[in-house]
Amino acid sequence: MFNKLRLLTPGPTPLPERVRLALAKDMIHHRKQDFHDVMARVQEKLKILFGTKEVVLPLSSSGTGAMTAAIYSLFAPGEKILVVDGGKFGERWANIARSRGLQVERITLPWGQACTAETLAGKLDSDPEIRGVCVQVSETSTGVLHPVRELASLTRTRDTLLICDGISAVGISPCPMDEWGIDCLLTGSQKGLMLPPGLSLIALSERAWSRATILEPGCFYFDLPAERKKVLGNETHFTTPVNLIVGLDESLSMLLADGLETIYRKQWALTMLARQGARALGLELFAKSHYTWGLTSILLPEGVDGKKVLELAEKEFGVAMAGGQDKLKGRAIRIGHMGWVDWGDVLAGLYALDRSILACSGFSGSRDYLEQAMAAYQAALTVTPGDPLPAVRIRS
Repeated sequence: MFNKLRLLTPGPTPLPERVRLALAKDMIHHRKQDFHDVMARVQEKLKILFGTKEVVLPLSSSGTGAMTAAIYSLFAPGEKILVVDGGKFGERWANIARSRGLQVERITLPWGQACTAETLAGKLDSDPEIRGVCVQVSETSTGVLHPVRELASLTRTRDTLLICDGISAVGISPCPMDEWGIDCLLTGSQKGLMLPPGLSLIALSERAWSRATILEPGCFYFDLPAERKKVLGNETHFTTPVNLIVGLDESLSMLLADGLETIYRKQWALTMLARQGARALGLELFAKSHYTWGLTSILLPEGVDGKKVLELAEKEFGVAMAGGQDKLKGRAIRIGHMGWVDWGDVLAGLYALDRSILACSGFSGSRDYLEQAMAAYQAALTVTPGDPLPAVRIRS
């Protein structure tokens, strides 16, 4: 049976028609006035999105490129950093740092748990040589949302920079860098920004720029001070992914049209929908608390083949979801609900998940799981995002 594909992966995410049309516009030259005008508009919108007065740099790379740019621009070989390692992307911070020749200390967390301010304070108090802390705002491999605001309250009073991977958080859940005291915030185009992969964005605080400008550039391509000089002139240092910038101009207009608070409220409600639906199906949520707003990680019943579940969901129902990574491979399903995704898409994902698990194992949960999920969604729209929900009532 032919079904429309619903892309519920935690990146790439679906593209709105407005963005697809913007991406299809005729090429313009990246050193001419037409492009300068686009970049000027994009820059002002990015400052609102990031919550900063500082310049936001677009880089022609995946999000890992922005992570590399941060490490190579802010730290010199031999310096010590602290990595919050609670998933595959926490591990990536450590791997990039080692490639730069840094000393890497870790806060190693069980997967599914968030870093606490108390844990970070203990590490920083015991080792004043730590020059930076690297953390995911949202750890995409586990669905955990680290309490970055609380972590920043510790680093902003020390000679320690806080470097945040916001790849599955920016445009999805609040992380205003100036207000919270984040020194470096970065993201990628293919998640909350509703664009194809290939563009990353990075912003530094005033004190981070002070450090970047006195360090010898660690990488010819990812030279952030050189990039900033060009962006201030509404260009990029090297050849620009022009169509992605044009598409970004459109996607940012969509995100900001009703205000970021509206986006965050929607994302919170979709998170409640997915989590309540999974619970009603009798499934275990991997992140019990401190869960991200852009994806939900769900453990499968014992003996159920996660790869087979994903294949059935896509083949029979047209729903593409993602599996677990590393130690969760085959054991978990990750439902993405960020960017151009609405409640109908997530309900379809829950239905496909239920039917596919049933086909693999005979396991099935409550028959009113879709009603429970939708009730949680509607209740979440009535509260401040992040607050507890009122009692969820299901019509009999």
